Amino acid sequence: MVSSATDSTHSHGNDHGNKGLAGLVVGAVGVVFGDIGTSPLYTLKEAFSPHYGLVANHDTVLGILSLVFWALMIVVTVKYVTIIMRADNDGEGGIMALMALSQRILPKGSKSVYIVGILGIFGASLFFGDSVITPAMTVLSAIEGLEVVAPQLHAWIVPLTIGVLIVLFATQRFGTEKVGRVFGPVMMLWFLALAAIGVLNIAHNPEVIQALNPMWGVSFFATHSFGAIFILGAVVLAVTGGEALYADMGHFGAKPIRYGWYFFVLPALMLNYLGQGALLLEDPAAAKNPFYLGVPEWGRMPMILLATMAAVIASQAVITGAYSVARQAMQLGYIPRMATKHTSSDTIGQIYIPYINWTLMIAVIALVLTFRTSTALASAYGVSVSGTMLIDTLLLALVARATWVKARRWVLPLCLVFAIIEAAFLFANGVKFFDGAWVPVVLGLVVFTLLRTWRRGRELLHAEIRKEGIQIDSFLPGLMLAPPVRVPGTAVFMSSQKGVVPHALLHNLKHNKVLHERNVFLTAETLNVPYAPKEKRLKIEGIGDDFYRVLVRYGFMETPDVPLALMRSCDAGGIYFDPMDTTYFASRETVVASRHRGMPVWRDKLFAFMHRNAAPATGFFRIPGNRLVELGAQIEI
Repeated sequence: MVSSATDSTHSHGNDHGNKGLAGLVVGAVGVVFGDIGTSPLYTLKEAFSPHYGLVANHDTVLGILSLVFWALMIVVTVKYVTIIMRADNDGEGGIMALMALSQRILPKGSKSVYIVGILGIFGASLFFGDSVITPAMTVLSAIEGLEVVAPQLHAWIVPLTIGVLIVLFATQRFGTEKVGRVFGPVMMLWFLALAAIGVLNIAHNPEVIQALNPMWGVSFFATHSFGAIFILGAVVLAVTGGEALYADMGHFGAKPIRYGWYFFVLPALMLNYLGQGALLLEDPAAAKNPFYLGVPEWGRMPMILLATMAAVIASQAVITGAYSVARQAMQLGYIPRMATKHTSSDTIGQIYIPYINWTLMIAVIALVLTFRTSTALASAYGVSVSGTMLIDTLLLALVARATWVKARRWVLPLCLVFAIIEAAFLFANGVKFFDGAWVPVVLGLVVFTLLRTWRRGRELLHAEIRKEGIQIDSFLPGLMLAPPVRVPGTAVFMSSQKGVVPHALLHNLKHNKVLHERNVFLTAETLNVPYAPKEKRLKIEGIGDDFYRVLVRYGFMETPDVPLALMRSCDAGGIYFDPMDTTYFASRETVVASRHRGMPVWRDKLFAFMHRNAAPATGFFRIPGNRLVELGAQIEI
């Protein structure tokens, strides 16, 4: 993507005024708050599960409600909605954008940049773990309402859950543009229903409003001493999805998300939690499923349907987020190129990555079949969320210290508070390691290993290419002393190494013994900003004898489109490229693992496998297949 394409992309990411604030708030409610909005389905149910051994008496109910309320206020309202949204990377949010922003303010090539990269990539790896657990947890929790309506339907819960998940993943290839139009209204209805049920139950026991007093939370810890920290493993379920508010900031802008949270979502959630608490004060036995038992009998089946729709929307948001994080990781060089399908002609951000989609589906269904109930699955939930939140806090502190000269006086102390709370969340979930918390940890470590192996492998590969390569500045003068036959047309040689003669050119000379009339050495570079500025988009340098160096830059939120970049080059004062008279040459390296250099041999072999299965340049750079010539080269790392 170049000039015009980028303008449109950038507009998508940051220019929200033409849609109207009200429309953006509704859209944000439909997409951003899906995960956190379905938390009432299971948070209090899990808090009073046999795992924690708590009895739903007066003080315990008020204590847990107080912890839930203040977790929402401190972690979500203060940290994410109020503070961290100020740390945007050209309007974009999320852990990858925050990592890139943090690296940009550090000395280039320093050890700090490496450490921040490790933190960011591990946080992104945990996010992929969350992308597996959230659909399983939310859909399973919604359909478990059938047990309340008709206990004999218990055996159908898992098959129905799997059926809903298969339909959800199978329809991803059609895109969310049409379905997305109903997300906002459905979630608006969901939050209104949450609030209405909450008010209905609070009316029976208004005393529950006392839980807003933080002293009830303090009292809970005083009563249960050190053991009280373990209940935070259930409390954290109330704030799952907090990261999504920041990650989706680029789609809607900070203001619509803030308005939606402050004035609609937060009040609806708290009314529902308080309503569930009021029900428990009246009937402690309702702890087995306080969400559905708080719904009047006549409304339970419609509520199950609405909850399932809300769960699907929450899952959709996480799946879409996985596509976005994968694309950012691809652009930043942390995962191999993968086939990416654009599902909207108007919105560049709506993409579908088949490999990510089907991998997620298999992993999600495996989780449902393994754990079978939301209570069992809750043990696995929370580790990835709290881990990602803690990394966000560390990166936020780094950004605030370096760039927020005035605000850092109060932001840094708050970061310490956030870190203590999130470390407690992480510890409380970590103790459930053998009960299921190992799942997101293992998933995160596997993804982290893949990402780091690909990144390191690419560095080694480029180092070998540079070592074996010939410098363009010394090669061309020698070549032109006895120039080969020149044939009509333009040859574009794709190269990841600036200043080094591409292998494709050397092979072309060796086997075809010709040069094109015009030859271009093209390098595509990804910046650590979401959208490349127009003035930095394209750089063209003539190096004599109709040879040119071309550098095309993209942001990590953009999809490269090399032919379009070259077509627009004349608009930037460059040369004209006729698409029908241009041939693209790319080198397709075969990586050979070596025991004597680089990474451990198993990682070398893993990188070789990933490199072999990466999507070809044809798709990634949007080069027409009938205009591309790939020439092979074998490189040992």
